[in-house]
Amino acid sequence: MMVILFINSVKLFNSLLQISFSFTFSNIIPMAQAKNYTLAIVLITSLFFFWGFIHNLDPILIPHLRNAFSLSHFQASLVDSAVFIAYFLLAIPAGLIMKRFGYKAGIIVGLVLFAVGCFLFVPAANTVSYAFFLGALFVVACGLAILETAANPYITVLGDPSKATQRLNFAQSFNGLAAFVAPIIGGKYILTEEPKSADEIAALGEQARAAYIQAETSSVKGPYLILGLVILAITAVFVLTRLPDVKEDEQSQSTGVFRAFRHKNVTWAVIAQFFYVGAQVCVLSFLVMFATDVAGIAPAEAKYYSGAAGLAFMVGRFVGTFFMRYVAPTRLLFIYALVASALTLVAIYATGPVTLYAMVGIAFFMSIMFPTIFALGVEGIGADTKSASSLIVMSIVGGAVLPPLLGLVSGATGSFQLAYYVVLACFAVVALFAWNNSGKRIQEVSGGH
Repeated sequence: MMVILFINSVKLFNSLLQISFSFTFSNIIPMAQAKNYTLAIVLITSLFFFWGFIHNLDPILIPHLRNAFSLSHFQASLVDSAVFIAYFLLAIPAGLIMKRFGYKAGIIVGLVLFAVGCFLFVPAANTVSYAFFLGALFVVACGLAILETAANPYITVLGDPSKATQRLNFAQSFNGLAAFVAPIIGGKYILTEEPKSADEIAALGEQARAAYIQAETSSVKGPYLILGLVILAITAVFVLTRLPDVKEDEQSQSTGVFRAFRHKNVTWAVIAQFFYVGAQVCVLSFLVMFATDVAGIAPAEAKYYSGAAGLAFMVGRFVGTFFMRYVAPTRLLFIYALVASALTLVAIYATGPVTLYAMVGIAFFMSIMFPTIFALGVEGIGADTKSASSLIVMSIVGGAVLPPLLGLVSGATGSFQLAYYVVLACFAVVALFAWNNSGKRIQEVSGGH
């Protein structure tokens, strides 16, 4: 049943991809180039779906492991830290791989690590070790870091530079589709319908407690094993497919990665992306815990709010991509950041289901933030594109830093809601990034290409 559901989800992704291309492809890439770039864009876009899928299993995995191992909010947040610290450590090596061997090599290496990490969930579950789970997540994230460092800039250079932001938002829309599908599948096959509380687990006898924890951890093996096999199949497709070899200006290729900071848009994008990713993780990864702790929703029902947030995230990206035909990306980013800030205040001060409606709304309005910040960060920088991509992907470490900060604030204040001032501050930085560039094209500093 789980295999059928996962396969149907992939079929849904393929159908939506074909429909979306038929309606929007002519708007994101000139027809003269379509023949050369169509297959490449389809394949690269599929990667956005798959890494979005595993990222959006985390909101299910976090409360599941929190229950199984009786973790605090801070300890549970280490799931995200294990994931996003890999982006900080692997982004520059990923850039070096791409500079030396090209985008395709980076994608293949990333996919292999992605699959290996998925397979490691099997021994992690068998050994009933939280540290092993964190290690498996770290390996997966190493693969994702390399994939994102390669795929994000690659899709921006496949076609008309003036359409790069739209093209990246379009591809990222399928990341949003994964954000909708993953919590539903994960909630069905990972979350226990009626998990025991920490006190109930502590009250069990030693053998009963060990059996319960083993059963809880074993439920993750199937989904991650299937995903690993699918990723291996995707890897084979990339190995056998010839992708366009996009060449940037070779001048300055031998210089250091940090040379890209000479472009103001790169510097601003690194800062904005750090805070945005931190906000996204705090909102989406903690949504199930927020629903149970703040709104008083049962875990079995809370997973549907996580799915609703994923749906809002997906719709937001498609809607945002459409609006970018008529509204400057930076202006739209500024508007979305302001609305997300207002909804965060609702989530902080409201009570009951209203707080969850606000969280779902936040998911909609933060949907365009990552691809828009990324595309603006690598805009028009020529030979520094791969280096800039590494730096912006490194800034995803915000997803490792800010969720534990939210957990610490929650513990210090005794309020999970008040801790979301951390998220409000993040959206303020994104709004500042957009405001500083609103209504004008980002210019390169003196000496740029």
